[in-house]
Amino acid sequence: MEKRQDGIDRRKFIKDLALAGTVIFIMGPEVKGAEIGEGEKSETHLYGMGIQVDKCIGCGRCVYACKEENNVPREPFFFRTWVERYIITVDQEVLVDSPEGGINGFPEAAKEYSILRSFFLPKLCNHCGNAPCVQVCPVGATFTSDEGIVLIDDEYCIGCRYCIQACPYGARFLHPEKKIAEKCTFCYHRLGRGLAPACVEICPTGARIFGELRLRSSPLTRFMRFNEIQVLKPDLNTQPKVFYAHLDGEVR
Repeated sequence: MEKRQDGIDRRKFIKDLALAGTVIFIMGPEVKGAEIGEGEKSETHLYGMGIQVDKCIGCGRCVYACKEENNVPREPFFFRTWVERYIITVDQEVLVDSPEGGINGFPEAAKEYSILRSFFLPKLCNHCGNAPCVQVCPVGATFTSDEGIVLIDDEYCIGCRYCIQACPYGARFLHPEKKIAEKCTFCYHRLGRGLAPACVEICPTGARIFGELRLRSSPLTRFMRFNEIQVLKPDLNTQPKVFYAHLDGEVR
C-alpha cells in the first residue's frame, strides 16, 4: 500500500476540524496491485478464507503467529484473530469463553457441567464485501483493496472509533500506542511475496484455508464446493469473505 505524502500533519489537521464540528470526506487511498505469482497483478485476485470448524483444536498457534507477524500489542485483550470455545450443556445452556484470545490454549471445562458437545471457533475480520466499517469512516481511512481485502490507512485514521463500533464481528481495536484502528489484513504484506497469512501457515490441522475466490482450482473454492458453507451473522448482509464449514447453530 502506498503512503500519501503531505506537507502538513494531515492527521492532526483532520482531527482538529472534526473537533470543531466540521464533517469532511476524503477519498480513500488508491492501492496498486501487489505482485502475486508469476508476474500476475493482484487486481485479478479476490481473496477469502475458509475455516473448517471441526478441525480446530484450540491450540492458539494462529493467535500467537498473528501477534508475532503483525506486531500486535502483547496485552491479552488486543487481537487480530482469536479463538472462542463453545460448550453446550445437556440443558442447552451455551457457554462461551476465550481466555487471552485462546493464545495459550484452553483449560479443562468445569466438571460441574454436563457437556453435550463443544467446539472451537476461530474468528477474525470478515473482510466484508458490504463493510459497515468502510461506510462509517469519516475520512476514508478504511477502504477495500482491489483484492477485496478491507484495509486501514494509518496516516489517515484519526482514531475516532466509528469503525470499531460499526463492526458487527468485534474484529477491530484501537492500538494503545498509535491510537489508530487496527485489525486483520489477511497478512496483506505477505501476499505480494506469494505467502499465505501467518495464521493459515502455522495451523497444525489445516483448519484454515486461504485462497482465490475466482479460480475453480483454488484450495478455497474446492473447500467451498465440498462443504456446506455458512457465514457469521448472515442476516446483516455484510457479504463476508470468511466462510465456515460445520458451523454449529449455537454460534453467536
